[in-house]
Amino acid sequence: MVSNTLNSLGSGFWKSADDFGDRPALEVAGEVVTYAGLRQKAAAIASALDRIRCEAEPPLTGVFASRSVTAFAGVLGALFHGHGYVPLNRSFPPERTRIMLQRSGCHALVVDAESAKQLDQVLQGLDRQLHLIIPDRLDVRELAERWPAHRFIGGADLDPAEQREPREVAADSIAYLLFTSGSTGTPKGVMVSNRNARHYLDFVTKRFEISRNDRFSQTFDLTFDLSVADMFVAWERGACVCCPSEKTLINPGQFIRDSGITVWFSVPSIAVFMKRLGSLRPSSYPGLRVSLFCGEALTVEIARAWEEAAPNSIVENIYGPTELTIACTYYRWDRSKSPSEAEFGVVPIGEPFPGMEVLIADESLAETKPGEPGELLMAGPQLSLGYWGDPARTAASFVRPPGRSGVYYRTGDRVRRSSAGAPLVYLGRLDNQIKILGHRVELGEVEAVVREESGIDGVVALGWPLNPGGAGGIEVFLQSPESACPDLKERTAKRLPAYMVPRRYRYLSRFPLNANGKFDRRALLDILGASQ
Repeated sequence: MVSNTLNSLGSGFWKSADDFGDRPALEVAGEVVTYAGLRQKAAAIASALDRIRCEAEPPLTGVFASRSVTAFAGVLGALFHGHGYVPLNRSFPPERTRIMLQRSGCHALVVDAESAKQLDQVLQGLDRQLHLIIPDRLDVRELAERWPAHRFIGGADLDPAEQREPREVAADSIAYLLFTSGSTGTPKGVMVSNRNARHYLDFVTKRFEISRNDRFSQTFDLTFDLSVADMFVAWERGACVCCPSEKTLINPGQFIRDSGITVWFSVPSIAVFMKRLGSLRPSSYPGLRVSLFCGEALTVEIARAWEEAAPNSIVENIYGPTELTIACTYYRWDRSKSPSEAEFGVVPIGEPFPGMEVLIADESLAETKPGEPGELLMAGPQLSLGYWGDPARTAASFVRPPGRSGVYYRTGDRVRRSSAGAPLVYLGRLDNQIKILGHRVELGEVEAVVREESGIDGVVALGWPLNPGGAGGIEVFLQSPESACPDLKERTAKRLPAYMVPRRYRYLSRFPLNANGKFDRRALLDILGASQ
């Protein structure tokens, strides 16, 4: 059975379910689920998907669920069926969820109990029939009567499917389609293949010597690609994924202790929050053995504080955009040498994963001279398939630099290697893409939404206040003598996730311009600085 699926994202789980059926695979919402139990739930969803027949069906299944058994079973069920999964988040505005659902072309959607409360808003105006699998609701007749254009499959309609085996999949088929912020105002879908994911999993499980005795944190939502690492690295070796509720995450330190976490993974912002709470006291977390940080810049101050709080743990800074599959460089914190290797107080991003190639390039994509900064381009087995349904954008970001035979992804990040043998250091973004709470945000997308809702053409969104990891939030300037839309914040909140909703709007009768006649963003940042 497993031999046919060794090239898939889920193959480690199938093997662990055979080897460790009675061991816990998942702890979520107060429930412990064994490998055998989770496999059975996933197989039941996969069998329901088998019964769905749609012409020209894309090999994708949506998962509209979060921090529930159904969320994890839905991900595995899609993979079990031979599909890639498309995670959707109920904390996003329903309109945004509908756009992602439409763009993906999914004909099936797995929904948990909490997310089902949004279905009336998400389904409104959807232009095709959906098959909605809702395992948490035994009776779905009310929904079926209210939405006769769609087919609903409830928990009572699911078969045990105990003998079902996972379908064989091609290495280059899509493992997951993840929508990220898009500069045109429309989310863009990154296609990550099973081959891409396998390369990441194979390296990381060996590097950190993962075993069945490990207990992993799951601090990320499924729409954040770092969640893939927590789930599938753990399941490669029979370990347990411990998923806290949003309420539990208010006190991460208590979660680490209560859940017996041995492998921690989060954005550095959570560690910053813990430090402010006084939760990073020396030797607070002796049970941690691996601590990973990714998604935004990790400062020396936080790395040092975490090492003291978790004295038995390695601390590793890993880096990688979604397009390069979770993470593609790594740097292990060393108290004796890391502070001197850091720049601007930020821990280096280190070296590429085995098989990944680094190119530090200038504006013409030619390699920079040793020691000079430039844009980071990377190639190798973790290079994703590109953007779903967007060949033009794919061609612009996945390029062949002069004199190079392979395709490289343009990260848009500035890096430098000070000398031969020195680690790569991160210097910031080249463009207007920023990080807020670990999420990549295209300021152009915020601007597009504000323009549409306000009717004002002159709009500039800026990250503010700035910090080593990106920005604390977003502020918007509008070129207008006065407010033309008093409910602008409420209107944008209906279309953007909470972390992308601007905190404040400022109105100027005329924007400052740079030498090229463009809006001078630096001058606008100076205005923000002067107003502090």
